Amino acid sequence: MDNNVLWVLIAIQIFMGAFDTVVHHEGSERLAWRPSQKTELRLHGVRNFFYSVIFLCFAWSEPHGLFAVVLAAILIAEVLITLWDFVEEDLTRRLPCTERINHTLLALNYGAILALLVPFLWEWAFLPTKIVPTSYGWWSAMATLAAMGVGLFSVRDLMAASRSDRLDRGDPAKLVEGLPPRQHVLVTGGTGFVGKRLVEALVAAGHFVTVLTRDPRKAEDLAHPVRMITDLEQVHNADRVDVIVNLAGDPIANWLWTATKRARIISFRVEMTKALERLVKRLDDQPKCLINGSAIGWYGFQGDAILSEEATSAPAFVHDVCDSWEKAALDVEKEGVRVVRLRTGLVLGVEGGMLARLLTPTEFGGGVIMGSGEQWMSWIEQDDLIRVIAHAIADETLRGAVNATAPEPVRNRDFTRALARALHRPVSFSAPAWVLEKLLGEMGRETMLGGQRVVPTKLLRTGFPFRHPEIEPMLHRITGAKVVPSLSNETWARSATPL
Repeated sequence: MDNNVLWVLIAIQIFMGAFDTVVHHEGSERLAWRPSQKTELRLHGVRNFFYSVIFLCFAWSEPHGLFAVVLAAILIAEVLITLWDFVEEDLTRRLPCTERINHTLLALNYGAILALLVPFLWEWAFLPTKIVPTSYGWWSAMATLAAMGVGLFSVRDLMAASRSDRLDRGDPAKLVEGLPPRQHVLVTGGTGFVGKRLVEALVAAGHFVTVLTRDPRKAEDLAHPVRMITDLEQVHNADRVDVIVNLAGDPIANWLWTATKRARIISFRVEMTKALERLVKRLDDQPKCLINGSAIGWYGFQGDAILSEEATSAPAFVHDVCDSWEKAALDVEKEGVRVVRLRTGLVLGVEGGMLARLLTPTEFGGGVIMGSGEQWMSWIEQDDLIRVIAHAIADETLRGAVNATAPEPVRNRDFTRALARALHRPVSFSAPAWVLEKLLGEMGRETMLGGQRVVPTKLLRTGFPFRHPEIEPMLHRITGAKVVPSLSNETWARSATPL
Protein backbone atom coordinates (compact mmCIF):
# COMPACT_ATOMS: atom_id res chain seq x y z
CA MET A 1 0.00 0.00 0.00
CA ASP A 2 2.73 2.42 -1.05
CA ASN A 3 0.54 5.47 -1.63
CA ASN A 4 1.51 8.71 0.11
CA VAL A 5 -1.82 10.40 -0.65
CA LEU A 6 -3.64 7.56 1.10
CA TRP A 7 -1.37 7.82 4.15
CA VAL A 8 -1.90 11.59 4.30
CA LEU A 9 -5.67 11.03 4.33
CA ILE A 10 -5.28 8.42 7.08
CA ALA A 11 -3.21 10.93 9.08
CA ILE A 12 -5.94 13.55 8.64
CA GLN A 13 -8.55 11.01 9.79
CA ILE A 14 -6.47 10.26 12.89
CA PHE A 15 -6.08 13.95 13.72
CA MET A 16 -9.77 14.78 13.26
CA GLY A 17 -10.83 11.70 15.22
CA ALA A 18 -8.51 12.64 18.09
CA PHE A 19 -9.88 16.19 18.06
CA ASP A 20 -13.46 14.90 18.16
CA THR A 21 -12.70 12.56 21.06
CA VAL A 22 -10.72 14.98 23.21
CA VAL A 23 -12.56 18.24 22.54
CA HIS A 24 -16.12 16.98 22.16
CA HIS A 25 -16.60 13.50 23.65
CA GLU A 26 -14.33 14.06 26.66
CA GLY A 27 -14.45 17.86 26.81
CA SER A 28 -17.62 19.79 26.11
CA GLU A 29 -20.01 16.80 25.95
CA ARG A 30 -18.46 14.54 28.63
CA LEU A 31 -20.25 11.48 27.24
CA ALA A 32 -18.68 9.02 29.67
CA TRP A 33 -20.61 10.63 32.56
CA ARG A 34 -24.01 10.95 30.88
CA PRO A 35 -26.28 7.92 31.48
CA SER A 36 -28.38 8.90 28.47
CA GLN A 37 -25.44 8.20 26.15
CA LYS A 38 -24.94 4.52 27.02
CA THR A 39 -25.74 3.30 23.51
CA GLU A 40 -23.55 5.96 21.91
CA LEU A 41 -20.65 4.96 24.16
CA ARG A 42 -21.04 1.32 23.13
CA LEU A 43 -21.02 2.29 19.47
CA HIS A 44 -17.89 4.38 20.03
CA GLY A 45 -16.25 1.49 21.86
CA VAL A 46 -16.87 -1.00 19.05
CA ARG A 47 -15.92 1.49 16.33
CA ASN A 48 -12.68 2.42 18.10
CA PHE A 49 -11.82 -1.28 18.37
CA PHE A 50 -12.30 -1.63 14.62
CA TYR A 51 -10.14 1.44 14.02
CA SER A 52 -7.41 -0.07 16.19
CA VAL A 53 -7.45 -3.27 14.11
CA ILE A 54 -7.47 -1.29 10.84
CA PHE A 55 -4.55 0.95 11.82
CA LEU A 56 -2.40 -1.94 13.03
CA CYS A 57 -3.18 -4.00 9.96
CA PHE A 58 -2.22 -1.26 7.50
CA ALA A 59 0.85 -0.25 9.53
CA TRP A 60 2.66 -3.58 9.40
CA SER A 61 1.06 -5.92 6.88
CA GLU A 62 -0.66 -6.58 3.59
CA PRO A 63 -3.65 -8.90 4.16
CA HIS A 64 -4.11 -11.23 1.20
CA GLY A 65 -6.96 -13.55 0.23
CA LEU A 66 -9.50 -14.18 2.98
CA PHE A 67 -7.74 -11.71 5.29
CA ALA A 68 -8.36 -8.94 2.73
CA VAL A 69 -12.04 -9.89 2.58
CA VAL A 70 -12.27 -9.76 6.41
CA LEU A 71 -10.59 -6.34 6.44
CA ALA A 72 -13.05 -5.09 3.81
CA ALA A 73 -15.91 -6.36 5.97
CA ILE A 74 -14.53 -4.46 8.98
CA LEU A 75 -14.31 -1.26 6.90
CA ILE A 76 -17.94 -1.68 5.81
CA ALA A 77 -19.01 -2.44 9.40
CA GLU A 78 -17.32 0.81 10.50
CA VAL A 79 -19.46 2.72 8.00
CA LEU A 80 -22.67 1.10 9.29
CA ILE A 81 -21.74 1.76 12.93
CA THR A 82 -20.97 5.40 12.11
CA LEU A 83 -24.37 5.83 10.45
CA TRP A 84 -26.04 4.26 13.50
CA ASP A 85 -24.00 6.58 15.72
CA PHE A 86 -25.15 9.65 13.76
CA VAL A 87 -28.79 8.66 14.30
CA GLU A 88 -28.23 7.93 18.00
CA GLU A 89 -26.55 11.29 18.55
CA ASP A 90 -29.40 13.18 16.92
CA LEU A 91 -31.96 11.34 19.03
CA THR A 92 -30.26 11.74 22.40
CA ARG A 93 -28.35 15.04 22.47
CA ARG A 94 -27.90 18.43 20.85
CA LEU A 95 -24.56 18.42 19.04
CA PRO A 96 -22.43 21.59 19.03
CA CYS A 97 -21.85 23.01 15.56
CA THR A 98 -18.13 22.21 15.71
CA GLU A 99 -18.91 18.54 16.28
CA ARG A 100 -21.32 18.43 13.34
CA ILE A 101 -18.73 20.04 11.07
CA ASN A 102 -16.04 17.65 12.28
CA HIS A 103 -18.31 14.64 11.69
CA THR A 104 -19.01 15.81 8.13
CA LEU A 105 -15.30 16.19 7.40
CA LEU A 106 -14.57 12.78 8.94
CA ALA A 107 -17.21 11.13 6.74
CA LEU A 108 -15.92 12.81 3.57
CA ASN A 109 -12.32 11.96 4.36
CA TYR A 110 -13.22 8.35 5.18
CA GLY A 111 -15.00 8.10 1.84
CA ALA A 112 -11.85 9.29 0.08
CA ILE A 113 -9.78 6.72 2.01
CA LEU A 114 -12.14 3.91 0.96
CA ALA A 115 -12.02 5.05 -2.67
CA LEU A 116 -8.23 4.78 -2.67
CA LEU A 117 -8.24 1.48 -0.72
CA VAL A 118 -10.64 -0.41 -2.95
CA PRO A 119 -8.08 -1.15 -5.73
CA PHE A 120 -5.58 -2.49 -3.15
CA LEU A 121 -8.17 -4.67 -1.41
CA TRP A 122 -9.51 -5.95 -4.74
CA GLU A 123 -6.02 -6.97 -5.83
CA TRP A 124 -5.14 -8.54 -2.47
CA ALA A 125 -8.41 -10.49 -2.27
CA PHE A 126 -7.40 -12.66 -5.27
CA LEU A 127 -3.98 -13.54 -3.87
CA PRO A 128 -3.30 -16.64 -1.74
CA THR A 129 -4.53 -16.20 1.82
CA LYS A 130 -1.74 -14.98 4.05
CA ILE A 131 -0.51 -11.91 5.92
CA VAL A 132 2.59 -10.36 4.36
CA PRO A 133 4.69 -8.35 6.85
CA THR A 134 5.65 -4.88 5.67
CA SER A 135 6.61 -1.45 6.98
CA TYR A 136 6.03 2.14 5.84
CA GLY A 137 8.50 3.86 8.13
CA TRP A 138 7.10 6.88 9.96
CA TRP A 139 3.62 6.15 8.60
CA SER A 140 3.68 2.78 10.34
CA ALA A 141 4.83 4.40 13.62
CA MET A 142 2.03 6.97 13.40
CA ALA A 143 -0.60 4.31 12.71
CA THR A 144 0.66 2.21 15.63
CA LEU A 145 0.37 5.14 18.05
CA ALA A 146 -3.12 5.83 16.71
CA ALA A 147 -4.07 2.17 17.18
CA MET A 148 -2.93 2.31 20.80
CA GLY A 149 -4.91 5.52 21.39
CA VAL A 150 -8.20 4.34 19.89
CA GLY A 151 -7.75 0.96 21.61
CA LEU A 152 -7.45 2.75 24.95
CA PHE A 153 -10.58 4.79 24.29
CA SER A 154 -12.40 1.67 23.10
CA VAL A 155 -11.89 0.08 26.50
CA ARG A 156 -12.72 3.34 28.27
CA ASP A 157 -16.00 3.87 26.36
CA LEU A 158 -17.18 0.29 26.87
CA MET A 159 -16.41 0.50 30.59
CA ALA A 160 -18.20 3.86 30.80
CA ALA A 161 -21.25 2.36 29.07
CA SER A 162 -21.36 -0.47 31.61
CA ARG A 163 -21.18 2.13 34.41
CA SER A 164 -24.03 4.24 33.03
CA ASP A 165 -26.85 2.52 34.90
CA ARG A 166 -25.05 3.13 38.22
CA LEU A 167 -25.05 6.88 37.53
CA ASP A 168 -28.85 7.07 37.66
CA ARG A 169 -29.86 9.30 40.59
CA GLY A 170 -33.51 8.30 40.75
CA ASP A 171 -36.66 10.40 40.70
CA PRO A 172 -35.72 14.12 40.83
CA ALA A 173 -39.16 15.00 42.23
CA LYS A 174 -38.13 13.52 45.58
CA LEU A 175 -35.51 16.24 45.97
CA VAL A 176 -38.23 18.87 46.50
CA GLU A 177 -40.90 16.72 48.13
CA GLY A 178 -41.07 19.03 51.17
CA LEU A 179 -42.51 21.93 49.17
CA PRO A 180 -46.21 22.85 49.21
CA PRO A 181 -47.94 21.65 46.01
CA ARG A 182 -48.06 23.57 42.74
CA GLN A 183 -45.66 26.37 43.61
CA HIS A 184 -44.83 29.08 41.06
CA VAL A 185 -41.05 29.41 41.11
CA LEU A 186 -38.94 31.94 39.22
CA VAL A 187 -35.37 30.70 38.73
CA THR A 188 -32.54 32.88 37.47
CA GLY A 189 -29.49 30.98 36.28
CA GLY A 190 -31.77 28.04 35.57
CA THR A 191 -29.62 26.70 32.73
CA GLY A 192 -26.49 26.39 34.88
CA PHE A 193 -25.16 23.33 36.68
CA VAL A 194 -27.28 23.80 39.82
CA GLY A 195 -30.20 25.58 38.20
CA LYS A 196 -30.78 22.91 35.57
CA ARG A 197 -31.09 20.19 38.21
CA LEU A 198 -33.36 22.40 40.34
CA VAL A 199 -35.66 23.02 37.37
CA GLU A 200 -35.72 19.29 36.61
CA ALA A 201 -36.75 18.51 40.20
CA LEU A 202 -39.43 21.24 40.33
CA VAL A 203 -40.96 20.24 36.99
CA ALA A 204 -40.95 16.55 37.92
CA ALA A 205 -42.80 17.42 41.14
CA GLY A 206 -45.52 19.32 39.28
CA HIS A 207 -44.52 22.89 40.10
CA PHE A 208 -44.75 25.81 37.69
CA VAL A 209 -41.32 27.09 36.73
CA THR A 210 -40.24 30.27 34.98
CA VAL A 211 -36.58 30.41 33.93
CA LEU A 212 -34.76 33.65 33.22
CA THR A 213 -31.83 33.05 30.87
CA ARG A 214 -29.54 35.15 28.68
CA ASP A 215 -29.28 32.34 26.11
CA PRO A 216 -32.66 30.91 25.01
CA ARG A 217 -30.89 28.07 23.15
CA LYS A 218 -29.78 26.58 26.47
CA ALA A 219 -33.42 26.22 27.50
CA GLU A 220 -33.72 23.37 25.00
CA ASP A 221 -31.80 21.18 27.46
CA LEU A 222 -34.15 21.91 30.37
CA ALA A 223 -36.89 19.65 31.65
CA HIS A 224 -40.27 20.74 30.33
CA PRO A 225 -42.76 22.28 30.60
CA VAL A 226 -41.12 25.54 31.70
CA ARG A 227 -41.80 29.15 30.88
CA MET A 228 -38.65 30.71 29.47
CA ILE A 229 -38.05 34.48 29.57
CA THR A 230 -35.07 36.64 28.64
CA ASP A 231 -36.07 39.73 30.59
CA LEU A 232 -37.87 40.24 33.91
CA GLU A 233 -40.14 42.76 32.17
CA GLN A 234 -41.81 39.73 30.62
CA VAL A 235 -43.21 38.91 34.08
CA HIS A 236 -46.51 40.81 34.40
CA ASN A 237 -47.57 42.56 37.59
CA ALA A 238 -50.49 40.17 37.99
CA ASP A 239 -48.41 37.03 37.55
CA ARG A 240 -48.17 34.73 40.54
CA VAL A 241 -44.65 34.18 41.84
CA ASP A 242 -44.43 32.23 45.10
CA VAL A 243 -40.66 31.87 45.28
CA ILE A 244 -37.63 33.38 43.58
CA VAL A 245 -34.39 31.39 43.41
CA ASN A 246 -31.57 33.67 42.26
CA LEU A 247 -28.60 31.64 41.02
CA ALA A 248 -27.47 33.85 38.13
CA GLY A 249 -23.85 34.91 38.15
CA ASP A 250 -20.91 35.34 35.80
CA PRO A 251 -18.53 32.37 36.33
CA ILE A 252 -15.84 33.23 38.84
CA ALA A 253 -13.11 30.69 38.01
CA ASN A 254 -13.19 30.40 34.24
CA TRP A 255 -10.67 33.16 33.44
CA LEU A 256 -7.99 35.35 34.96
CA TRP A 257 -9.24 38.15 37.18
CA THR A 258 -8.51 41.15 35.03
CA ALA A 259 -10.04 44.46 36.07
CA THR A 260 -12.80 43.95 33.51
CA LYS A 261 -13.48 40.40 34.68
CA ARG A 262 -13.64 41.47 38.35
CA ALA A 263 -16.10 44.23 37.56
CA ARG A 264 -18.29 41.86 35.51
CA ILE A 265 -18.30 39.18 38.23
CA ILE A 266 -19.64 41.64 40.79
CA SER A 267 -21.83 43.85 38.60
CA PHE A 268 -23.80 41.02 37.00
CA ARG A 269 -24.77 39.56 40.38
CA VAL A 270 -25.68 42.91 41.88
CA GLU A 271 -27.61 44.15 38.85
CA MET A 272 -29.60 40.93 38.61
CA THR A 273 -30.54 41.09 42.28
CA LYS A 274 -31.55 44.75 41.99
CA ALA A 275 -33.70 43.82 38.98
CA LEU A 276 -35.42 41.22 41.18
CA GLU A 277 -35.99 43.91 43.79
CA ARG A 278 -37.76 46.04 41.18
CA LEU A 279 -39.84 43.02 40.18
CA VAL A 280 -40.87 42.38 43.79
CA LYS A 281 -41.93 46.02 44.16
CA ARG A 282 -44.26 45.93 41.15
CA LEU A 283 -45.85 42.50 41.60
CA ASP A 284 -49.45 42.63 42.82
CA ASP A 285 -48.70 39.77 45.23
CA GLN A 286 -45.20 39.51 46.65
CA PRO A 287 -43.33 36.21 46.67
CA LYS A 288 -43.04 34.44 50.00
CA CYS A 289 -39.28 34.18 49.88
CA LEU A 290 -36.12 34.80 47.90
CA ILE A 291 -33.39 32.19 47.94
CA ASN A 292 -30.39 34.24 46.92
CA GLY A 293 -27.11 32.75 45.82
CA SER A 294 -23.90 33.49 47.65
CA ALA A 295 -20.88 31.39 48.57
CA ILE A 296 -18.60 30.47 51.43
CA GLY A 297 -16.08 32.83 49.88
CA TRP A 298 -17.85 35.46 52.02
CA TYR A 299 -15.71 34.31 54.96
CA GLY A 300 -12.44 34.97 53.14
CA PHE A 301 -9.53 32.74 54.18
CA GLN A 302 -9.10 31.97 57.87
CA GLY A 303 -6.96 28.84 57.97
CA ASP A 304 -8.23 26.06 60.24
CA ALA A 305 -10.89 28.20 61.96
CA ILE A 306 -14.32 26.52 62.01
CA LEU A 307 -16.77 28.93 60.37
CA SER A 308 -20.47 28.91 61.22
CA GLU A 309 -22.95 31.54 60.05
CA GLU A 310 -21.95 33.66 63.05
CA ALA A 311 -18.31 33.95 61.93
CA THR A 312 -16.82 37.20 60.71
CA SER A 313 -15.06 37.63 57.36
CA ALA A 314 -11.48 38.17 56.20
CA PRO A 315 -10.40 40.33 53.24
CA ALA A 316 -10.44 38.64 49.81
CA PHE A 317 -11.87 39.29 46.37
CA VAL A 318 -14.26 36.36 46.75
CA HIS A 319 -15.52 38.02 49.95
CA ASP A 320 -16.10 41.26 48.03
CA VAL A 321 -18.15 39.38 45.43
CA CYS A 322 -20.33 37.57 47.96
CA ASP A 323 -20.71 40.61 50.21
CA SER A 324 -21.90 42.80 47.33
CA TRP A 325 -24.36 40.10 46.24
CA GLU A 326 -25.73 39.63 49.76
CA LYS A 327 -26.12 43.37 50.37
CA ALA A 328 -28.18 43.65 47.19
CA ALA A 329 -30.41 40.85 48.48
CA LEU A 330 -30.94 42.72 51.77
CA ASP A 331 -32.78 45.42 49.82
CA VAL A 332 -35.33 42.79 48.80
CA GLU A 333 -35.72 41.87 52.46
CA LYS A 334 -36.71 45.48 53.19
CA GLU A 335 -39.75 44.89 50.97
CA GLY A 336 -41.04 42.32 53.48
CA VAL A 337 -39.84 39.20 51.63
CA ARG A 338 -38.08 36.48 53.63
CA VAL A 339 -34.57 36.24 52.22
CA VAL A 340 -32.19 33.30 52.60
CA ARG A 341 -28.61 34.10 51.58
CA LEU A 342 -27.31 30.67 50.64
CA ARG A 343 -23.56 30.49 51.23
CA THR A 344 -22.79 27.51 49.05
CA GLY A 345 -19.64 25.42 49.18
CA LEU A 346 -18.06 23.59 46.26
CA VAL A 347 -20.97 21.86 44.52
CA LEU A 348 -19.94 18.35 43.49
CA GLY A 349 -21.62 16.34 40.75
CA VAL A 350 -20.50 14.41 37.68
CA GLU A 351 -22.49 16.59 35.28
CA GLY A 352 -20.75 19.90 35.90
CA GLY A 353 -18.83 22.17 38.22
CA MET A 354 -15.35 21.57 39.60
CA LEU A 355 -15.68 17.79 39.91
CA ALA A 356 -16.63 17.40 36.24
CA ARG A 357 -13.36 19.06 35.24
CA LEU A 358 -11.38 16.66 37.42
CA LEU A 359 -12.98 13.35 36.44
CA THR A 360 -11.31 12.76 33.07
CA PRO A 361 -7.78 13.71 34.19
CA THR A 362 -8.14 11.55 37.29
CA GLU A 363 -9.51 8.62 35.25
CA PHE A 364 -6.38 8.75 33.12
CA GLY A 365 -4.11 8.80 36.16
CA GLY A 366 -3.69 12.58 36.39
CA GLY A 367 -5.08 13.25 39.87
CA VAL A 368 -3.43 16.42 41.19
CA ILE A 369 -3.06 17.78 44.74
CA MET A 370 -3.16 21.59 44.67
CA GLY A 371 -0.18 23.18 46.40
CA SER A 372 0.40 21.75 49.86
CA GLY A 373 -3.04 20.13 49.88
CA GLU A 374 -3.63 21.52 53.39
CA GLN A 375 -6.35 23.96 52.31
CA TRP A 376 -9.89 23.12 53.40
CA MET A 377 -12.60 22.26 50.90
CA SER A 378 -16.14 22.81 52.15
CA TRP A 379 -18.35 20.99 49.69
CA ILE A 380 -21.90 19.80 49.06
CA GLU A 381 -23.23 17.16 46.68
CA GLN A 382 -25.42 18.60 43.92
CA ASP A 383 -28.66 16.83 44.86
CA ASP A 384 -28.14 17.67 48.52
CA LEU A 385 -27.95 21.33 47.49
CA ILE A 386 -31.28 21.02 45.65
CA ARG A 387 -32.75 19.54 48.83
CA VAL A 388 -31.26 22.42 50.84
CA ILE A 389 -32.93 24.95 48.52
CA ALA A 390 -36.28 23.16 48.91
CA HIS A 391 -35.76 23.02 52.70
CA ALA A 392 -34.99 26.75 52.81
CA ILE A 393 -38.17 27.49 50.85
CA ALA A 394 -40.37 25.30 53.05
CA ASP A 395 -38.93 26.17 56.49
CA GLU A 396 -40.12 29.68 57.31
CA THR A 397 -37.75 29.89 60.29
CA LEU A 398 -34.75 30.00 57.98
CA ARG A 399 -33.61 33.46 56.98
CA GLY A 400 -30.40 35.39 56.58
CA ALA A 401 -27.08 33.65 55.91
CA VAL A 402 -27.27 29.85 55.65
CA ASN A 403 -24.19 27.71 55.02
CA ALA A 404 -25.00 25.20 52.28
CA THR A 405 -22.16 22.76 52.89
CA ALA A 406 -21.85 19.15 54.00
CA PRO A 407 -21.04 18.75 57.72
CA GLU A 408 -17.63 17.19 57.00
CA PRO A 409 -15.23 19.56 55.19
CA VAL A 410 -12.00 17.95 53.97
CA ARG A 411 -8.51 19.04 53.04
CA ASN A 412 -7.61 19.18 49.36
CA ARG A 413 -5.18 16.25 49.58
CA ASP A 414 -7.87 14.05 51.19
CA PHE A 415 -10.43 15.03 48.56
CA THR A 416 -7.98 14.26 45.73
CA ARG A 417 -7.09 10.87 47.18
CA ALA A 418 -10.75 10.01 47.82
CA LEU A 419 -11.62 10.80 44.18
CA ALA A 420 -8.70 8.72 42.95
CA ARG A 421 -9.82 5.77 45.09
CA ALA A 422 -13.39 6.07 43.79
CA LEU A 423 -12.04 5.82 40.22
CA HIS A 424 -9.43 3.18 41.15
CA ARG A 425 -6.55 5.39 40.05
CA PRO A 426 -3.39 6.72 41.71
CA VAL A 427 -2.74 10.32 42.67
CA SER A 428 0.10 11.12 40.32
CA PHE A 429 1.01 14.76 40.81
CA SER A 430 1.23 17.69 43.18
CA ALA A 431 0.99 21.12 41.55
CA PRO A 432 3.36 23.51 43.35
CA ALA A 433 1.65 26.59 44.74
CA TRP A 434 4.11 28.96 43.05
CA VAL A 435 3.28 27.49 39.62
CA LEU A 436 -0.46 28.02 40.11
CA GLU A 437 0.10 31.55 41.37
CA LYS A 438 2.42 32.34 38.48
CA LEU A 439 0.01 31.00 35.86
CA LEU A 440 -3.33 32.04 37.34
CA GLY A 441 -2.49 34.92 39.65
CA GLU A 442 -4.96 35.84 42.37
CA MET A 443 -7.66 33.66 40.82
CA GLY A 444 -5.49 30.58 41.34
CA ARG A 445 -4.44 31.69 44.81
CA GLU A 446 -8.02 32.19 46.03
CA THR A 447 -9.95 29.46 44.18
CA MET A 448 -7.34 26.67 44.18
CA LEU A 449 -4.97 27.35 47.06
CA GLY A 450 -7.35 29.06 49.47
CA GLY A 451 -10.15 27.40 51.38
CA GLN A 452 -12.63 27.66 54.21
CA ARG A 453 -13.58 25.21 56.95
CA VAL A 454 -17.32 25.85 56.98
CA VAL A 455 -20.03 24.01 58.92
CA PRO A 456 -23.82 24.15 58.23
CA THR A 457 -24.90 25.08 61.76
CA LYS A 458 -28.33 26.49 60.83
CA LEU A 459 -29.27 23.54 58.64
CA LEU A 460 -28.35 21.05 61.33
CA ARG A 461 -30.32 23.01 63.94
CA THR A 462 -33.43 22.78 61.74
CA GLY A 463 -32.93 19.02 61.44
CA PHE A 464 -31.90 18.91 57.80
CA PRO A 465 -30.65 15.36 57.03
CA PHE A 466 -27.77 15.23 54.56
CA ARG A 467 -27.80 12.23 52.28
CA HIS A 468 -24.12 12.76 51.53
CA PRO A 469 -22.38 14.05 54.65
CA GLU A 470 -19.00 12.38 54.04
CA ILE A 471 -16.72 12.80 51.02
CA GLU A 472 -15.54 9.26 50.28
CA PRO A 473 -18.92 7.44 50.23
CA MET A 474 -20.35 10.35 48.26
CA LEU A 475 -17.68 10.20 45.56
CA HIS A 476 -17.99 6.43 45.25
CA ARG A 477 -21.75 6.70 44.87
CA ILE A 478 -22.00 9.51 42.33
CA THR A 479 -19.16 8.14 40.16
CA GLY A 480 -20.85 4.74 39.91
CA ALA A 481 -18.22 2.79 41.83
CA LYS A 482 -19.33 -0.81 42.37
CA VAL A 483 -18.44 -0.78 46.08
CA VAL A 484 -19.51 2.20 48.21
CA PRO A 485 -17.88 2.65 51.65
CA SER A 486 -20.37 2.94 54.49
CA LEU A 487 -20.65 6.06 56.62
CA SER A 488 -19.19 6.18 60.09
CA ASN A 489 -21.65 6.27 62.98
CA GLU A 490 -20.21 9.61 64.07
CA THR A 491 -20.86 11.11 60.66
CA TRP A 492 -24.44 9.89 60.59
CA ALA A 493 -25.01 11.39 64.02
CA ARG A 494 -23.54 14.75 63.01
CA SER A 495 -25.51 14.93 59.78
CA ALA A 496 -28.87 14.11 61.33
CA THR A 497 -28.79 15.61 64.83
CA PRO A 498 -29.44 19.32 65.41
CA LEU A 499 -26.61 21.12 67.17
